[in-house]
Amino acid sequence: MHARPRNAFLAAMVAAALALVGLLMASPGAQAADVELIANGGFESGNHLAPWVCSNNSGAPEGSQVHSGSYALQATPSSTDTAQCTQTVTVKPSSAYTLSAWVLGPYTYLGVTGTGGTDPSTWTTGTSWSKLSTGFTTGASTTQVTVYLHGWYAQGAYEADDVSLLGPGTPQPSPSGSTTVPPSPSPSPSPSPSPSPSQSSTPPTGGLPKHLLTGYWQDFDNGATVQKISDVPAAYDIIAVAFADATGTPGALSFTLDSTLSSRLGGYTTAQFKADIAAKHAAGKRVVLSVGGQNGTVSVSDSSSAANFANSAYALVQQYGFDGVDIDLENGVNATYLGQALHSLAAKVGSGFVLTMAPQTIDMQSTGMEYFKLALNVKDVLTIVNMQYYNSGSMNGCDGNVYAEGTENFLTALACIQLQGGLAPSQVGLGVPASGSAAGGGYVSPSVVNAALDCLASGTNCGSYKPAKTWPGIGGAMTWSTNWDASAGGGIASSVGGHLHAMP
Repeated sequence: MHARPRNAFLAAMVAAALALVGLLMASPGAQAADVELIANGGFESGNHLAPWVCSNNSGAPEGSQVHSGSYALQATPSSTDTAQCTQTVTVKPSSAYTLSAWVLGPYTYLGVTGTGGTDPSTWTTGTSWSKLSTGFTTGASTTQVTVYLHGWYAQGAYEADDVSLLGPGTPQPSPSGSTTVPPSPSPSPSPSPSPSPSQSSTPPTGGLPKHLLTGYWQDFDNGATVQKISDVPAAYDIIAVAFADATGTPGALSFTLDSTLSSRLGGYTTAQFKADIAAKHAAGKRVVLSVGGQNGTVSVSDSSSAANFANSAYALVQQYGFDGVDIDLENGVNATYLGQALHSLAAKVGSGFVLTMAPQTIDMQSTGMEYFKLALNVKDVLTIVNMQYYNSGSMNGCDGNVYAEGTENFLTALACIQLQGGLAPSQVGLGVPASGSAAGGGYVSPSVVNAALDCLASGTNCGSYKPAKTWPGIGGAMTWSTNWDASAGGGIASSVGGHLHAMP
């Protein structure tokens, strides 16, 4: 429970509902009434990509490698950008759609956001053209979705051609200006489909280490060591700035540096704060804005507040250089509309978007909890969930037994719930207090955190509880906070950070 100075810890977050366990898929073959909704899907305009937009001007039409016609899209990722190219399309509510594209190159992704349900994505890697295809059903109020293609950080250029979105709607004009309504397609003659990515290999980790250390940086003074962003040790891969503030507009966020903290730091200015974030970027780190805390009780409960959240958060991303957001809300979470807001924000930010979460233990006890449902809803854009393994008392583990906080068993048996509940191992982190002063209960020494990580990753150094399987790709650890860690001598940064970065 992450709080500004006040007399009590945060109340337990209220949450409910079952994780989205499936995706209503469109039929493999489009119906006769379906029309083509993608404009310039073959990139045959030649001298421009419109209406496609590619991050950092990373994409362009090219004619040397095409699947059909004279041109294809070629987009080149960098070490900090996945060369994401997007197109926003008008759709009809409660309707089924089929999305496909022919792609060539390393780690090429195809997906869609803003569907109003589970946003699908798929990817492949290869040296010959292969077809990616997925489907989705729009929500009851969905009228627009964003289709995207992207590669992966520093993995070389990818090609895409013949992008198609078939379903109910208004057909898009071809590059010549005529309107084309495609017939129902016949099966594609692809001789040997690419293996499912989940069965072949794991994509690179986006320029960040395989195992991440996340730390909250306090934009207030509550007795812990006060810090500038530049004071945060290099061991922290993701820094969560705590916290954004709510505004008078439902769902909207704001942020300003705390004046008292600024004074304590000798006049820490907004310009210095921005420069420090830029310096962290240059060092390969990410900085996100945490939404939560006493003054961050943001309610996202309908499409309007979801839009307010996405638009205001994106404005702060642009203003300060944040890489994304952290969800650390202390009260009601609406998985549907907050998920909608986060998908919208992810589309605005692009492929470098970072999304972290810090639910309390009660919120992740089962996939029937609303916070867990949110995590699964945004799994396609989620970096890591660092559940707070503290201030909770005893809780159930994935084996049905009750474990006391402040023990290795508590960490491993509760992490197991998330790992078995549908999150990828890389999306599960252990959130721990940096010292006994940082939380009301649940503190464990860095050595216990390291042992729990080993237990989950390799089945070694376990306590009395040992999971039935291992997760070598376990995401990492988080601490509240970098300030309390500094006050306690930096054990999280040096011991846990060092251990994480040495794990295979």
